Amino acid sequence: MTITQLVENQHEIGDEQAAQPPPPPQQEEEEDLSDECKKLLLSIPKERGWRTPHLYWFQNFWCQPKEIQAIISCQKHLQAQDTDIVLSTIPKSGTTWLKALAFAVVHRKRFDTKKNHPLMTSNPHDLVPFLEYKLYANRDRSPELSQLPQPGLVGTHMPYSALPDSVKESGCRVVYICRNPFDTFVSQWQFLMKVRPKTVAPLSIQEAFDMYCRGVIGFGPYWAHMLGYWKESIERPHKVLFLKYEEMKEEPGLNLRKLAEFLGYPFSLEEEREGVVEEITRLCSFENMKELEVNKSGKAILDFGNENLFRKVMDVLWGAKNISGVVIGMISLEFDVILC
Repeated sequence: MTITQLVENQHEIGDEQAAQPPPPPQQEEEEDLSDECKKLLLSIPKERGWRTPHLYWFQNFWCQPKEIQAIISCQKHLQAQDTDIVLSTIPKSGTTWLKALAFAVVHRKRFDTKKNHPLMTSNPHDLVPFLEYKLYANRDRSPELSQLPQPGLVGTHMPYSALPDSVKESGCRVVYICRNPFDTFVSQWQFLMKVRPKTVAPLSIQEAFDMYCRGVIGFGPYWAHMLGYWKESIERPHKVLFLKYEEMKEEPGLNLRKLAEFLGYPFSLEEEREGVVEEITRLCSFENMKELEVNKSGKAILDFGNENLFRKVMDVLWGAKNISGVVIGMISLEFDVILC
């Protein structure tokens, strides 16, 4: 069974159900939640959400209700194997790119990067499914991860502390990518305002910035999320690889080699001579991925259009309405103060 088939089996929604009018915000937020999860939500702090009515303080990070339910299921049921690979990020920090690179690296013996490669016809999020958004999103059943193509390659936005014990205690590898917090913030704000339901009021960029600095963002605080993986990468470098988005952009070949080495799939001298590193870099590049038809339509994550996954921060800034250069300048200045 392919990854795409496994994911589709987890999300069978009839046409009649999809055609129903949207429920009120509070009802929509709790739709499909178990009684146990609803009871939990009543006992933990909450704040205004970005694309949902509320975010909840769960296991020392902010999370949406359906994510909480999926994470609890994942923590209970996931039995990670030593050969598994977990790709972790905070949202909008290079998730799609990292998934594409890792998939291309571990499966390069199976697929030709120049023709008929799965990345040419499938979105990276379909090939490397999220634990909390796809594999464990259905509360009525847990996936058979043994049916995934090996090695098991999955993604998550969970902080390191929230990962299932089997991930932390087994020999499976974890890769984390960190991105400039200002770029991450702007990208998150524009993305979430674009995909939010009409039943949820929009946030101004200043309101969003204040919330972001307080840590109130999905899977935040940003700083705690990043530091959790960074500390683990220092203490157990064989277990966690900590990558930086900006360094990967500056030296993609060097960092791709580092990724391949860590995952246990180093490039051979023959592959180096044949330009395999350069081919994978080209295949997974932003410029190439955004031009593929599969990434111009369809929805690989929830109800998020694939085309929204391929936008540069500067495109976001110039394309966003009602944002003056003064506002952006002030927010950038405040970030500088926070980082000092």
